[in-house]
Amino acid sequence: MIEDKPEGHPEDKAFSITVNGRPKRVENEELTFDELVDLAFDDPARGPQIVFTITFRDAGGRIQDGELDEGQRLKVRDGTIINVTRTDQS
Repeated sequence: MIEDKPEGHPEDKAFSITVNGRPKRVENEELTFDELVDLAFDDPARGPQIVFTITFRDAGGRIQDGELDEGQRLKVRDGTIINVTRTDQS
């Protein structure tokens, strides 16, 4: 992941996305479920009682809007919007 890399360089292949309302820059065109959770939360608590839900819109793949399941990858493009929510099922 890159956060503060200067833009406009030919080798810059980063994507500007929004995660939980915050702008992020990522190097990879595809992000895993876990990578998106890590982008959404500074210290994501994990455990058997914690469930994450990821929704997205304006994605780069064949499906542009929807929900990502654990274990899946999301293809992003500039402008992709991702929302990650955490639920404690205690």
